[in-house]
Amino acid sequence: MSVALHEEHSPDLDKYMAGLGQAARAAAAELAYAEPRQKNAALLQIAAVLDQRRDFILQENQKDLELARENELNPAMLERLELNPARVDAMIEGLQQVAGLADPVGEISELRYRPSGIQVGRMRVPLGVIGIIYESRPNVTIDAAALCLKSGNASILRGGKEALYSNQAIYQCIQQGLEQAGMVASAVQVVNTADREAVTQMLQMPDCIDVIIPRGGKSLIERITHDSIIPVIKHLDGVCHVYIDDHADLQKGLDIAVNAKTRRYGVCNAMETLLVAQKIAPRLMPEIIRLMSASGVELRGCERTREYDAGHIIPAGEEDWYTEYLAPILSIRIVDGLAQAIEHINHYGSQHTDAIVSEDYGRTREFMRRVDSSSVMVNASTGFADGFEYGLGAEIGISTDKLHARGPVGLEGLTSQKYVVFGDGNIRE
Repeated sequence: MSVALHEEHSPDLDKYMAGLGQAARAAAAELAYAEPRQKNAALLQIAAVLDQRRDFILQENQKDLELARENELNPAMLERLELNPARVDAMIEGLQQVAGLADPVGEISELRYRPSGIQVGRMRVPLGVIGIIYESRPNVTIDAAALCLKSGNASILRGGKEALYSNQAIYQCIQQGLEQAGMVASAVQVVNTADREAVTQMLQMPDCIDVIIPRGGKSLIERITHDSIIPVIKHLDGVCHVYIDDHADLQKGLDIAVNAKTRRYGVCNAMETLLVAQKIAPRLMPEIIRLMSASGVELRGCERTREYDAGHIIPAGEEDWYTEYLAPILSIRIVDGLAQAIEHINHYGSQHTDAIVSEDYGRTREFMRRVDSSSVMVNASTGFADGFEYGLGAEIGISTDKLHARGPVGLEGLTSQKYVVFGDGNIRE
């Protein structure tokens, strides 16, 4: 099986994109009623094909890597683009894990009797057709396809230009697996052109696509949010905070702060700003500075922070408090206490993930109530903001929106609910 790549600015792009949309809409109608065993069988069959064709996938990925090096793609993007045997194994394992998850479609909850005698409940149903636009990482093709398929949604996937060969190789495996499992092949479609106009057209296809999910850098997500006439599930930034309260266990505070920052720098749940209560700063700051410096983290701080080591701590500007560094850089502010910490987070944060370290139950409850973020943590690293860690099995991304999904978006986040009513000849007076 082979998939022809469209040249950029193909004159028949309109026809091609319309065909994808129409096929996806038809597939969504079938998928909505597919049995869990059918969907699971398809996921496992795709995993088997990936295993069989891993050499082909890695070969195609090398084409992308060679072009990326010629185009001087930055090292971080190259690292995300590269596939290796371990990453192919991870894609296969991901498919198997999603197949093992409970199917949310058709689940009825909140069923209760009303005084009229009817029973009212809510049933989970697929969203329909999901368009996913992403950059660099070819493994997203599998993650997105698997979660959409399991949740009964058809999907149109548009990866970045830099991963075109890799994504098409993975797509061939998906198509082969779907066909062998007896599922409609258009349940998952990957756009086969690098033309950016394909993205523009996806954002203007409300008759064919129900939801757009972007995964990538801030500029991509801002553009999609601005241009789309279709609802978007997104997050723009991960400006995550850890606040170490004056009622904290200091060792817990140190361990959590170091882990939240240094576990991985380029992830959206990494801490970007550390807030420290003034009362404990004299005991905590010297160790924070020592541990962060030992890990190669550049420190930027407020005036009170710089009093502890002006030679190594760069003055933090207003822009630093808003910045998602995705790098070994940390902003530190010493605050008067809980109220100022909450005020700082709600003003400068991105409503992604924020944590408090404190042994005072009342203060942690106040922090949880007043911090307006998609994940709020008590005595735990922000690194736990992840669908797998939350028990969702997998995630399509982390939403900082308030509608319709918030936080890590797993299978349940890719469904909606409709009311169902059961009666026994009941009529309304």
